[in-house]
Amino acid sequence: MNSLNPNTLSDITEKKEYQNASCLQWVGMEGIALPIRLSGSSLAQEQLNAEVDIYVSLDDPEQKGIHMSRLYLALKQQLSHQDLNTNRLKLLLENCVAGQDGISQNAKLQLRFPLCLKKPALLSEYSGYQSYPIQFSLEYRQGEFFHDLLLEIPYSSTCPYSASLSRQLLADRLQQRFEIEPFDANTILNWIKSEEGSVATPHSQRSMAYINLKLENFYPKKLPQLIFEIEKSIGTPVQTAVKREDEQEFARLNAENLMFCEDAAKRIKSALLTDSSITDFYIKVEHQESLHAHNAVAIDSKFYSRYNRD
Repeated sequence: MNSLNPNTLSDITEKKEYQNASCLQWVGMEGIALPIRLSGSSLAQEQLNAEVDIYVSLDDPEQKGIHMSRLYLALKQQLSHQDLNTNRLKLLLENCVAGQDGISQNAKLQLRFPLCLKKPALLSEYSGYQSYPIQFSLEYRQGEFFHDLLLEIPYSSTCPYSASLSRQLLADRLQQRFEIEPFDANTILNWIKSEEGSVATPHSQRSMAYINLKLENFYPKKLPQLIFEIEKSIGTPVQTAVKREDEQEFARLNAENLMFCEDAAKRIKSALLTDSSITDFYIKVEHQESLHAHNAVAIDSKFYSRYNRD
């Protein structure tokens, strides 16, 4: 049997299509599986399984379509099993445009992957791993590059108003319990430690920070540091491995960092404003309340005009 010569196979994209002549902003592929590498001392693993979307513009109105397979091959050859860095990504997009034989001027890439970081316990000698969803976007447009990074960071939040109401109930119960009979400090301490002393607890919940960053440059190795700095600004990051002393310390941190959603958003905003490499940002914090069946949300950005604030 004679093997087919790929050079003799027909290519319908070479046929001009004039009936609906038009340019298209983006054409490409989404959800491509790709193994990439990311070095860093805090990482649980350097090999990451990423999902990639890649596009180029169709700028020749009389061209039927782009060379789709060239995008996939370029992505595989230049990024598969390679260290993720800005220069490699920029070169990839430039090559994607060049590989379209003049019908494309712009290119865009979106990378999604879970970043698994090693985190020590609050007090004990233990440690564990936490996964953070990451999405990085790089756009090559009219010879310039634009970076965009989306982070999702969970944390704990305890309502200040609820904490105040709980303290009031405890004070009322103490007054009722000890206003007549004689008591000393040990009696009160033992009562507080007993089940009878559990009068009320403030409502708290797991909360989420969704942060979109506009960057001058993207340095993947700095991702763990950036995430930990944001967690530090909030004060109550979720934990991995915990012993009793860690859980007690977590309770203490929540009591010291009572916050409404507005407080959390302001803390994150203050931290981001100190980083000169972040040119713009969009913050959305979501407190998935245990009191209500709905969530409390706060939203802000560095430059109001860039994002829809309604």
